[in-house]
Amino acid sequence: MGNPWFQFKQFRVSQEKSALRVGTEGVLLGAWCDVTGTKNILDVGTGTGVIALMLAQRSEAQIDAVEIDNEACQDASGNFQSSPWKERISLYSEDFILFSQTITRNFDLIVSNPPFFKNSLRSANHSSSLAKHDVSLTFEQLISGAKKLLSSEGRLGVIIPADACNDFRETARMTGFYLARKTLVIPRAGRLPKRVLLEFSALPCYPVLDELVILLNEHQYSDTFIALTKEFYL
Repeated sequence: MGNPWFQFKQFRVSQEKSALRVGTEGVLLGAWCDVTGTKNILDVGTGTGVIALMLAQRSEAQIDAVEIDNEACQDASGNFQSSPWKERISLYSEDFILFSQTITRNFDLIVSNPPFFKNSLRSANHSSSLAKHDVSLTFEQLISGAKKLLSSEGRLGVIIPADACNDFRETARMTGFYLARKTLVIPRAGRLPKRVLLEFSALPCYPVLDELVILLNEHQYSDTFIALTKEFYL
C-alpha cells in the first residue's frame, strides 16, 4: 500500500480512503487550467480534492467540489479543512447529474479528471470502478452538465486519454462548445501521447495547440513540466 498522504509545497493531501491516489494527471490539470478572472470554479469528481486545492492556491475564486464516493469525500473534506483555503472550498457529496439539476449559480471554470475506461473490464472494488470507469458519469453527461452550469464566457477543462480525444471533442462541439486549448501529454520524449488536456469555451475562438513532454529520459524531467508544476511539487 502506498503512502497515505502526499505533500505539496503549500498543502498536504490525505489519501487513506480514496480509490484513486494523487497522480500526475490531476496535478497536470490543476496546474494547466486557465484561472484568469475566475470567481467561481467547480471541480467535478474531486476525489482527494487535489485539483480543487491547486486551483484554490492559484486563484481567489470560490470553489465547489463534487464527489459521489463517500470514502473519497472523507479524504477531501479533511484535506479542505486542513488547507489554507478552507473558507473558499465547499464539498458536495452527491452525483454530478443531480448537482447540475439543482444548483442555481453559474461557474466561470469547470474542471474534471473524469472516469476514462470505457468498455473495459471493471474492478470488483466499487469505489475503484466509480473512479476509473464511466459507470457514474459519461463524457456526454459531464459535457451537458457543464454547458448548463457555465457562465456565458465560462470554460471547461479536462484531462482524458489521447485515444478518447476525438470522441470527447465531437461531443463537446455538438453541445455548443468551442475548443480553446489542446495539449498533448507525452510521458517520455520519443513516445506517443497518452493523455490530452482540453479546454473548451462557450464562445467562438481559435484553439491553441501544443504538447507537453514529461520526461526527457528516465531520470530527467523536461523544463516545461518543471515550470508548470514548480509551485506545487517539493
